[in-house]
Amino acid sequence: MPEWYRQNGNCITLTLHVQPGAKKTAVAGLHGEALKIRLAAPPVEGRANEALLRFIADTFKVPLRNVELKQGEQSRHKRVEIHGSQFNPDSLLD
Repeated sequence: MPEWYRQNGNCITLTLHVQPGAKKTAVAGLHGEALKIRLAAPPVEGRANEALLRFIADTFKVPLRNVELKQGEQSRHKRVEIHGSQFNPDSLLD
């Protein structure tokens, strides 16, 4: 099993390395033991975190309320929990 996510029942926990201020929001592959995500939002007043949670919710096809930032609010290294998704995280690297 990859290091960058864990799946426990209907809960997926992602370990992320986030790069705010990019030209567009996209998955950028692996960064060590984390999934790297480039965000178009600036790291100002929580906008990058909001954009990240929205991007994860859209990608995993769940409502925004099912995505929770568990760790790393002020950091590039974050842990996010997703509930109720049938999406396979491995497909993000295809």
